[in-house]
Amino acid sequence: MARPRRQDHGFTLVELLVVIAVIGVLVALLLPAVQAAREAARRVSCVSNLKQISLSVLNFEAAHAILPAGYLSNSQSNESVDPTTWDRDPGWGWGAQLLPYLEEVALSQQFDLNEPIWSARLAAVIRTNLPTFLCPSVSSDLVPLVVVDAQRQPLLKEGRALELGRAHYVASHGQESCWGPCGARATALIFEDIYTSKTKTIAVGGDISKIADGPFYRNSKTRLRDVTDGTSKTIFLGEHSSTLSDKTWVGAVPGAIVHPQIDTPENGAEDAATLVLVHGGPAGGELDITGFPIIHPVNFPTLHVGQMFADHPGGGNIALGDASVRFVTEDIDLMVWAALSSMNEAEPIEAY
Repeated sequence: MARPRRQDHGFTLVELLVVIAVIGVLVALLLPAVQAAREAARRVSCVSNLKQISLSVLNFEAAHAILPAGYLSNSQSNESVDPTTWDRDPGWGWGAQLLPYLEEVALSQQFDLNEPIWSARLAAVIRTNLPTFLCPSVSSDLVPLVVVDAQRQPLLKEGRALELGRAHYVASHGQESCWGPCGARATALIFEDIYTSKTKTIAVGGDISKIADGPFYRNSKTRLRDVTDGTSKTIFLGEHSSTLSDKTWVGAVPGAIVHPQIDTPENGAEDAATLVLVHGGPAGGELDITGFPIIHPVNFPTLHVGQMFADHPGGGNIALGDASVRFVTEDIDLMVWAALSSMNEAEPIEAY
């Protein structure tokens, strides 16, 4: 008797749909894990960049006995001065001064720190993007930034627009800030005690060292011994993504204006110093609507172009004066952030 033929059954439509649904669920579960792993790798790379830069700051200090200036504004030429800020050429920022200590000797040898940033022969040099100054978590375009004026039009220097290499790292001016009109004023209002909101008026006359309570500012000559709060308790560097505003390793161009890419009721354009510097607040005796000093840690929703801002979920990286790098969450206690931002205010710092 002949054996019956076995019948081969394929998937039914219901079975096929179930399999597709299961695969979809697995993919949906897997993708966030993949994205999280990628972001973790990017954050590690970002930490490495900040570590290299902060070590170069200490190497610079060992060689010169001072930290690099926030930016250089030393010329006595009336042709280059910005009458609003008193910023002058040459304009080179802290990042440009660090190039020999970041294995960029060949690039650093192509310019002189006494030569203005906008010198015609330096066009190719200043538009260079350097990987060490770029955080891989920043998704925005890496074409060189165009220096602009108050109307967002290209700022012309010697008849030419300027393109600068980008940076996603900035130096700390401290709690206080002095750029824009502050840099040219005879006097300024600053906080004497942030815990009581007590303020005082001081003479400035263009000497920003009388206001800045952080390590980097215009023509700063900070020594490590000036950091009396302790290098392990003072922010030197941190992140600022071009998602919020443009920053550069090159320097500050007199007359330049930095505009926010994200608009809020509390932010606006700032002057050239914020191409390379930020501050933590509070500054200028400013209080919020509750009477509390205005402090803005990483990713704070005021979204000032003069604050730190990162594209990492939940916070951003900072480099302290001892070259250690820490990830700071965006919900850090405001007073702790303020204490970390100053270098010589003797404010207590709790765990963070």
